[in-house]
Amino acid sequence: MPSFDIVSELDGHEVSNAVDQANREVATRFDFKGSNARFELVDHVVTLHAAAEFQLRQMLEILRLRLTRRGVDLGCMEVGDPVVAGQSATQRVTLKHGIDAETARRLQRLIKDSKLKVQAAIQGDQLRVTGKKRDDLQSAIAQVRAAGIELPLQFTNFRD
Repeated sequence: MPSFDIVSELDGHEVSNAVDQANREVATRFDFKGSNARFELVDHVVTLHAAAEFQLRQMLEILRLRLTRRGVDLGCMEVGDPVVAGQSATQRVTLKHGIDAETARRLQRLIKDSKLKVQAAIQGDQLRVTGKKRDDLQSAIAQVRAAGIELPLQFTNFRD
């Protein structure tokens, strides 16, 4: 029986490369000379450190540019509020990966309400969609894409 998986994954290697490139750019830019501006990546959370809040905004744009060039979807970014304490400012950017339970249930309900002859089953942080016909599965993919889910979704493991 044909099936496919709906997932929301990040390529960790590309993310770390993007953060490394952003660190190198900040180290060589003239407007950041002498400041201790840097990016730190720990478990899909990028922490921006700078001397002032306006530098954090500049660093955030650098990070967005580098992530985009490395092929990482910006829809996965959840930008926190900047924290300014004396002579330093920090900001946390969480990179969301995996489909949370609420979004998975919403996707499952969307597929069920579409009256297609497919079944959707939640399996951890992904959703498995099975059906008898390949055309029904392709219609389900089109339905999910048209739904406007805020997470970047990938359709993987298509089996015939």
